[in-house]
Amino acid sequence: MAQKYAGAAFAAVLLAGLAISPARSETLTDALVSAYNNSDLLEQSRAVLRAADEDVASAVAVLRPTLNYSASRTWTHLGGDNVLPSADRDSVTNTLGLTSELVIYEGGRNKLAIEAAKEAVLAAREALLVQEQVVLFAAVQAYMEVIRATETVDLRRNNVRVLDEEVRAARDRFDVGEVTRTDVAQAESRLAQSQAELVSAQGDLETSRETYNLEVGRYPGQLAPPPALPRTAANEAEAREIALRAHPSILRAQRLVTVDEINVVRAEAAVLPSLSADASVGYTDGSSAFRGNDLEPTASVGLTLSGPIYRGGGLNSAYRRAKAQRDNSRASLLRTTSQIDEQVGRAWAVRDVARARLVATDRQIEAAQIAFDGTREEATLGARTTLDVLDAEQELLDARGAKIDASALEQLAVYGLLSSMGRLTVDGLGLPVTAYDPVVYYNAVRSAPGLGSEQGIQLDRVLKSIGKY
Repeated sequence: MAQKYAGAAFAAVLLAGLAISPARSETLTDALVSAYNNSDLLEQSRAVLRAADEDVASAVAVLRPTLNYSASRTWTHLGGDNVLPSADRDSVTNTLGLTSELVIYEGGRNKLAIEAAKEAVLAAREALLVQEQVVLFAAVQAYMEVIRATETVDLRRNNVRVLDEEVRAARDRFDVGEVTRTDVAQAESRLAQSQAELVSAQGDLETSRETYNLEVGRYPGQLAPPPALPRTAANEAEAREIALRAHPSILRAQRLVTVDEINVVRAEAAVLPSLSADASVGYTDGSSAFRGNDLEPTASVGLTLSGPIYRGGGLNSAYRRAKAQRDNSRASLLRTTSQIDEQVGRAWAVRDVARARLVATDRQIEAAQIAFDGTREEATLGARTTLDVLDAEQELLDARGAKIDASALEQLAVYGLLSSMGRLTVDGLGLPVTAYDPVVYYNAVRSAPGLGSEQGIQLDRVLKSIGKY
């Protein structure tokens, strides 16, 4: 009778632990949106992109005329003259001038610099998308780890309750002489082990919460189960084709190759002459006891043609260096393409393994449940020992734990596959956020606007909109 009572209590506690949890409010989409909006890594990459935008403005400014002002006052004392007294040999000269210079021709180097800067901007935009994928995948990992850790804690806590009931039942049976002291000790040992595993699982949960706060920007509340898995590709070949065509890492490497190819042409054009025009206006106001006061306006216009004759081999070295950097970028593009292709193949395999593992854990749980129920019933008839029941219960616990891990692994495998394809972005996931538009800042600065101009006013508005003023 005591044995049957223990079995009923065990089943009641087990069913209570498996009861459906209340609805959770915070979704994976919420976490991804928060990660995107609060990421310092994305803000860092955006700042790098804005700096690249300014390189275009700097290159454009070189083609424009410059205007400088100068003002000076000079005191002069003429020594060695015994005719004039010392005071008459002193003079003061005031000079005020404006100087302008314009580069007329420089072999196309400055225009090439603009093109290279524009390509660098496009490369930086792709780098921003790469970083966006990293941030969003880290958020997925953090979300799934909190869910996995929470479910593991619940499973361990339920197991502690079950084993506590088992120990209580074993002690009752020992009091009536149905089992030995060894049976009680085995149950107590398994309970202590389960309590230690619960403490470990709780520690893992606290760790995962800290990681979640780092990646998402806040501590997790009640997390909802992950949504339906996003679509990836119909087959592995299609996934590879998508990645090789549009992965931001590959597009970035292609842009960098273009930048270095332009720089080779720039280095080759360094031997060409340059022609510049300059003009200046001003006046000189000189006064002394000997000369009196006068006003002398000045103005000049000139053309300067210059070019290198000998630079000690520096120009040739710069040209060879540009070619070497171009070759390096081409090799890097090939390597990046190979790596992305490999990542897609590996991610596809990981996803297939995760799906197969999830199916296998379902079968494992079903078989372990049957084995546990049978072992428990056989124990009531004296055909099984307490240790047999505890071992069967542990196998069932391990199977459920494996199911938790397999579910999390499947989610991560699918999102990892999306990342390898270059689709784990705000646009690719359709996240409800106001995405950062890199074109807005670029359009505001590409013409190198000056203070007070219409473009400068527009730039002020852009800076305010992104919180930089």
